Amino acid sequence: MGRHDRTLESIFADPVRANVKWADVEALLLHHGAEITEGAGSRVRIALNGVRAVFHRPHPRPEMDKGSLKSMRRFLTEADLTP
Repeated sequence: MGRHDRTLESIFADPVRANVKWADVEALLLHHGAEITEGAGSRVRIALNGVRAVFHRPHPRPEMDKGSLKSMRRFLTEADLTP
């Protein structure tokens, strides 16, 4: 199992994890062909398989919060990227 597979598994793990790093999620998205563009402030626009979403890059900590992780799950499910 590769690094991106582990990241995908951790995004969809139950209960929702609190230690998934944004950098790992961004690397996963890029690996699967997502277009990522910077928005205003900490906003990041993501397009993958015809699905678009806007997320906030977490700061000051590198980990995504549980709410953002749930939103990322929905986005990835709509974009047909699930474990």
